[in-house]
Amino acid sequence: MTALLSVQQISKTFQKKIKALDNVSLEVKQGEFIALLGPSGCGKTTLLATLGGFLKPDTGSVFIDGNDVTNLPPHQRTLNTVFQNYALFPHMTVLGNVSYGPLRAGLKKSDARERALEALNMVGLEHLAESFPAQMSGGQRQRVALARAIVNRPKLLLLDEPLSSLDLKLRKRMQFELKALQIKLGISFIFVTHDQEEAMAMADRIVVMSQGRIEQVGSGDEIYKRPNSRFVADFIGDANLLECDALNGQLRLACCGYVIGETNNKTNLLPMAMIRPENIILERDATANSVQASVKDVVSIGSYTTIYLDLNGTTLEARRIGANDLNVCARDILNVQFNKKHIHLLEV
Repeated sequence: MTALLSVQQISKTFQKKIKALDNVSLEVKQGEFIALLGPSGCGKTTLLATLGGFLKPDTGSVFIDGNDVTNLPPHQRTLNTVFQNYALFPHMTVLGNVSYGPLRAGLKKSDARERALEALNMVGLEHLAESFPAQMSGGQRQRVALARAIVNRPKLLLLDEPLSSLDLKLRKRMQFELKALQIKLGISFIFVTHDQEEAMAMADRIVVMSQGRIEQVGSGDEIYKRPNSRFVADFIGDANLLECDALNGQLRLACCGYVIGETNNKTNLLPMAMIRPENIILERDATANSVQASVKDVVSIGSYTTIYLDLNGTTLEARRIGANDLNVCARDILNVQFNKKHIHLLEV
């Protein structure tokens, strides 16, 4: 089956030899929700602009439905883009904004109006068809931008951080609504964000980018539990990254001698161990496999409590659901246990 979108070895360099994209390749299937995730300057917006036809790559190709669109302008590609600032026409009503695309595509005014009202109905705004953008909230304007993007029924929708200007509660609600709309429409979405939780809540697959390259592609669960590099482990969520050593053929955590497993490593390059904070077990009482650590700080935000520990000079971050149920405070001594199945090894 041919991929809906195929990006093949794209590179893009701006002035001063800044390499925004470095040999990027990616395939997107029909109906897939893809999140482009990474820190500022990683290349995700440049990649989106290249897919949309707003930038031309220096090398490489873009295919949609098997057709080479690398040199086609945006209006000749079977896609649409929702911009961060929504880019609505302030002098037009909501209906005018949404029907603009069908009219430009050659539809009669009555047909364009019918299709625009259908799109507004999908985003729950048909009752505001005669309103102007300035009279609407940020969430409503975001829905208008979505309606305008889907009204021409594109095969692919590109979204450049469309929720970034919304407050936290509205943003979370719009995440749910946007994902539900994508499933209903069956359109492939490529969504740019720097928010890890947003990407994991919405995307079928996440594309993690750094310095113009794709670091890893996978589901949120795969990337969180099995990152393939130190960058991904550190960028996605919180992680304890611990040095390892080897003694008598056994791989251990260097900070405490906890045995992870056997090793036949013939080089001096030992992997690094990643342990997520929620997988560190804390108890007041010692057990056969526990090691002692001193509490450095306790931060409780209601839904969970983070406890920072000093383990022989190494800082550990542990997380417990809910309030500070252990009633610990700085300088307390706790017993730490590690579960081997939750330790992920990273090549260095």
